Amino acid sequence: MFIGEYQHTVDNKGRVIMPSKFRDELGPSFIMTKGLDNCLFVYPLEEWNIFEKKLRALPLTNRDARAFVRFFFAGATECNLDKQGRVLIPMNLREHAKLSKDSIIIGVGARVELWSREEWDVYNDDDSLSYDNIAERMAELGI
Repeated sequence: MFIGEYQHTVDNKGRVIMPSKFRDELGPSFIMTKGLDNCLFVYPLEEWNIFEKKLRALPLTNRDARAFVRFFFAGATECNLDKQGRVLIPMNLREHAKLSKDSIIIGVGARVELWSREEWDVYNDDDSLSYDNIAERMAELGI
């Protein structure tokens, strides 16, 4: 399980150091794709396969389902860590997440998320993101 928040810098070649606590669980190769809320999602292959099956099960006849599937599959790429624990982030994914220098890497249970520092700050400053209100709505979902 991925947990925690880490600050790292994207170098001028588009590489970022993956936190050492995440490396073993990610494995030798993993999937990085566009994420929601202007971040990137990073999945170990096993978790990606679970997510992929759910995406493939969506009805082809539903326009929103097709768009959702395209969003994740078109942005997906298989990645590896180099000997220093860095991952090269493809340009299209850096552009999607607005990654340039300062980044935040967070553990979110079964996946890792990569955020630009600026986008992470905007997300956390959002007044509509009241954790008390969210908690009440999660109670309706059984959490």
